Amino acid sequence: MGVKTIEGSFEEHDVNVALVVSRWNEFITGRLKDGAVKSLIRHGIPEENITVVNCPGAYEIPLTAQTLLDTGKFDGIVCLGAVIRGATPHFDYVCNAVNNGISQLNLSSGKPVTFGVLTTDTIDQAIERSGTKAGNKGEEASSALLEMISLINKINQ
Repeated sequence: MGVKTIEGSFEEHDVNVALVVSRWNEFITGRLKDGAVKSLIRHGIPEENITVVNCPGAYEIPLTAQTLLDTGKFDGIVCLGAVIRGATPHFDYVCNAVNNGISQLNLSSGKPVTFGVLTTDTIDQAIERSGTKAGNKGEEASSALLEMISLINKINQ
């Protein structure tokens, strides 16, 4: 007998996922959303199994995600937003609240909630991470979600 290894895959196609997308900095979050949707479809998730929910800003993402999870309709949530540093401490408060809220949802709900919220110092950094030089973090967050759904299902078998 050897060591047993459990890992997720991208083979689960009969899942329902939601994308919570902040409208604040929509020129960035729209690109994150497009990358996430393309990734889900590329991995075999039917369009009708993908729900996009827009919320006002990044701060509102955790409550929106929790409300979606509470419906019992979704196997996981992708959270997408962009918080760009300004000249005040507002950036730190928003980033901490969103990070803590999403972390708590992962632990309390038992369902995967992935973090596709950009926290950048500049607009250029956000652009780079929404589909140019540094890839598309929305795409990465949706791929991570599918892998986590699969992993959790395999652990629970």
